[in-house]
Amino acid sequence: MYLYLVFILLTGGERLAEVIVSTRNARWAFARAGVESGRSHFPWMVALHFGLLLGALAEVFLLHRQFLPALGWPMLAIALLCQAGRWWIIATLGHQWNTRVIVVPGLGRVERGPYRFAWLRHPNYIVVAVEGIALPLVYTAWITAIAFTVLNAILLLSFRIPAENKALKALTQ
Repeated sequence: MYLYLVFILLTGGERLAEVIVSTRNARWAFARAGVESGRSHFPWMVALHFGLLLGALAEVFLLHRQFLPALGWPMLAIALLCQAGRWWIIATLGHQWNTRVIVVPGLGRVERGPYRFAWLRHPNYIVVAVEGIALPLVYTAWITAIAFTVLNAILLLSFRIPAENKALKALTQ
């Protein structure tokens, strides 16, 4: 259990690194007349992601979940691959990557890395969805995996992806 705690704390540290990169990129974007969209859903997204980490720990420790090697090791590998995927996305988007929806006029869409596939418009959200299942299931926190998946789907499908699509569409007009 305590190794899982360390893993979740390291994941939280990775999220803090993302916030630092995102804040730096937001300053860069706003200095170039960047326009933010979809601000109202952002606090909910932050709460959901924090809830994933907290919920997984709470479920493991309060409900005495067990580490099942046949499930835990593959889920750990998937969760780590998700981290690699996330940083591939961040590196590909460079200054255009952000946890918020900020578009800088005149930059255009990125069409390299995972964004080179026309059918894969939002690879980061695929990574988030997969990680939201894998991270809790490393230690059989299945309630957290289900709750995050449902809430994330509602947030993404109802608010985040439409806001991002609208902002990206404005780039091409």
